[in-house]
Amino acid sequence: MTDDLPISPALLPAGLRDLLPPDAEAEALGVEALMGVFSAHGYERVKPPLLEFEDSLLAGSGVAIAEQTFRLMDPDTHRMMGLRPDMTPQVARIAATRLVNAPRPLRLSYAGACVQVRGGQISSDRQVSQAGIELIGPDLPEADAEVVAVAAEALGALGLERVSFDLTMPPLVPALIEEAGLAEPDRAPLLRALDRKDAASVTRHGGRLASTLNDLLLSAGPAARALEVLRAASLSPTARALSDRLEATVAAITARAPSLKLTVDPIEFRGWRYHTGVCVTVYAAGRHEELGRGGRYLGADEEPACGITLRTEALLRAAPVRTPRPRLFIGRAPETAARPFRDAGYATVAALGAFEDEMAEARRLGCTHWLRGGDAVRLDTDPA
Repeated sequence: MTDDLPISPALLPAGLRDLLPPDAEAEALGVEALMGVFSAHGYERVKPPLLEFEDSLLAGSGVAIAEQTFRLMDPDTHRMMGLRPDMTPQVARIAATRLVNAPRPLRLSYAGACVQVRGGQISSDRQVSQAGIELIGPDLPEADAEVVAVAAEALGALGLERVSFDLTMPPLVPALIEEAGLAEPDRAPLLRALDRKDAASVTRHGGRLASTLNDLLLSAGPAARALEVLRAASLSPTARALSDRLEATVAAITARAPSLKLTVDPIEFRGWRYHTGVCVTVYAAGRHEELGRGGRYLGADEEPACGITLRTEALLRAAPVRTPRPRLFIGRAPETAARPFRDAGYATVAALGAFEDEMAEARRLGCTHWLRGGDAVRLDTDPA
């Protein structure tokens, strides 16, 4: 019976929503602030399409986003296309094709909407906005540090000063397990135990690695302490090289942004499927929601790259609320009278149609001020 009921035109699919005033403008201004910082550091903006053929969208590092990709058939070519759930693989494709001959290091920035098959654990949104940067070419700690420092400055432009950058080295644990020759039946339960931070299970399944892994497990926290434990740990040559690179990156970040809060979790690897080096997750003080994440990876043709993607909606939830632009009701005043107020930051709202009470009309249209005698008068203070 319910199938015959009319569906409201305001009903949207789960995880999709309309962004209304003033939130839509706040998001646009926030993205503009982020992109301004990126541009000031030499990151040039690119704009990939919403849809691509899936064999290019999901190639290389794009394999990691396959499960979150909506697919549909192109009615023109009859080839399958994918609706992007993440912009990073697209930027990597642009760097390897359209900009393959551009000088390196190549600095690119981007911002736009993405659509995912499923929402996250904290937010059910399936349409998400992203803004980020990719630094393509050099495989150096200084490159990793630049990405982190520029992201921190961009967050500061939104008023987010109390943030932490949590660093990890996803290849470290697999390297330790591989070089230790751990028995195959123990590998999967050990990785699950590390993922759950379960020291007892790590001891049970870790074999001769158990002591080292538990030390690293307990070291997660402020960067200085975690690196001290790493330096003292008994690591294989490959793992030692990865540890040294993590330490060099922390040193490079600290040299560039000494006041930035850095933490290190040496064994975190969850969610870093295609990353090959130092990775980072960004949090705001007092909040558990990720503001963004990124790290080092190999682009097309195995070209080194690193970057970070910021989640616009999460940033705006964490950032101080911006004061909306004041709205000035100008009635039927001429354009010459209205323009100076727009130049001063007001949104001017002209009168259309008939009305009796100018102040009441201003309030009805959601204005904060009205034009009286050539001045902008606040509606909540005017005694008239």
